[in-house]
Amino acid sequence: MLNLPVPEAEYINEVLKPSEEQKELVGSFAERAEEVRKGNVDSTIDNMLKITNDGRKCALDQRLINDMLPDAPESKVNLCVKNVFDVWQETAAKRSTQLVFCDLSTPKNDGTFNVYDDIREKLVERGIPREEVAFIHEANTETRKAELFAKVRAGQVRVLLGSTPKLGAGTNIQDRLIALHHLDCPWKPSDLEQQEGRILRQGNQNEKVKIFRYVTENTFDAYMWQILENKQKFISQIMTSKSPVRACEDVDDTALSYAEIKALATGNPYIKEKMDLDIQVSKLKLMKANHTSQKYRLETDIARKYPQQIAAVKERIAGLKSDAGAAKSVLGRDKDAFEMTIGGTVYTDRKEAGTALIAACAGLKAVGTAGQIGQLQEFSLYAEFDTWKQSYMLSIKRECSYKIEVGKDPLGNLQRISNALSGIEKQLLESEQKLATLQQRLATAQEEVEKPFPKEQELAEKLSRLSELNALLNMDEKGSPEAVGIDEGTQEVAVCEDIQDVQEEQIAGSPYRPSILNKLNLAKERCANALQENGKGRKEELGL
Repeated sequence: MLNLPVPEAEYINEVLKPSEEQKELVGSFAERAEEVRKGNVDSTIDNMLKITNDGRKCALDQRLINDMLPDAPESKVNLCVKNVFDVWQETAAKRSTQLVFCDLSTPKNDGTFNVYDDIREKLVERGIPREEVAFIHEANTETRKAELFAKVRAGQVRVLLGSTPKLGAGTNIQDRLIALHHLDCPWKPSDLEQQEGRILRQGNQNEKVKIFRYVTENTFDAYMWQILENKQKFISQIMTSKSPVRACEDVDDTALSYAEIKALATGNPYIKEKMDLDIQVSKLKLMKANHTSQKYRLETDIARKYPQQIAAVKERIAGLKSDAGAAKSVLGRDKDAFEMTIGGTVYTDRKEAGTALIAACAGLKAVGTAGQIGQLQEFSLYAEFDTWKQSYMLSIKRECSYKIEVGKDPLGNLQRISNALSGIEKQLLESEQKLATLQQRLATAQEEVEKPFPKEQELAEKLSRLSELNALLNMDEKGSPEAVGIDEGTQEVAVCEDIQDVQEEQIAGSPYRPSILNKLNLAKERCANALQENGKGRKEELGL
């Protein structure tokens, strides 16, 4: 909010293909999820939260599931090591530093495999001195932590690995930070904000920094980032003035549904389409909510605001016209024909009248009140003491009121009164222009309020497609059994071919296609009719 000078971030998304072992593991998660859904397994042995956690580990490194599995050359860990080393080499002269955030597989010092030790050993093998690579977990006291942070700020430790709880809020090591690496995706938007807040911070010597995000395709990574976005969406709607939605799902639920896991495991193209549509529909809904809010405001303006303002301006115009005519008789008089009544006394000398005016104002201040002190033909003169300005204010009233400040010069005050009366014509012209503006705004508001939401058709189409995708993925638990696994082996080959043709047509076409559910139903209906006709023909051949 203060717009403080912070580095400019370059976001680099590293998307990797899963290894064969990872594909098999994700497939096994789908089988486990199916067993959990059917109730065939005790929740103390396996459950959706455990499956989700294993899925996150698998996306990070397959050896976290079983350390006997091979080290995939194209894994996130190996790519991160390469990027860290490249940046370390490029910034050797400046001794810039880097942060690697990983909430999973923290060091345990028990000999078991963990990502932290694996990264450090690989960096050391590439040529980075061991003392320049540190874990936040090694600084187990406040004194050691302060020493470690000092070394990072000085460039003695150039690569620091840590988790959000230990290396998040309150960590001031931004002086030389040039790159940050997100190895895994946290559960909360605030965690991500805290991680990036370590480098995007005032006091960083680097004007531009790099932020790497590592994602493994067809694993839990992509869905984790979408969950994070959904959470941030609801938080942003509450924390800003944007129109919030009226209901939301439990976005803090950390266990994926069995259908979502199955879709991820099979590499279903519909899961990506659903994720894209979720974002687009959310934006369109927000736009429609803002359009509706604006429509309600316009209706209120049309019904009350503009009519009231127009009536008030018309009334003022009528008063100004009347006062302008009365002012002409005052201003048109000869100087010798001057006449002003102050405190019941009629003055024909301007200076005497001005002196009496100042005295009358002072008298009102002495008794601590405000009121009428005189008369200038058809205009009444009212005075009061302004405690803020510490001066007397004179109001010249007839149909409308015109206020001036009373000075110490008697003749100067009379000139101010004349100037106020001369300015009535100008105020009349301004009021007439204001009336025309208000009437134009009213007409514009009446036109705008009749306009429908311009993207209503697009929203309806995307909502319809999203409902179909949810049914296909069985995410709303309303889809038929064939929605998630279409080929159940219970239909004839013709049905499978029809359905396969529909699937291929859906995948090959544009993202917003005609209803696949309708096509599937038509395909089954055609097959059923064909089977029925074949059955009749067979009976005729047998003479039945």
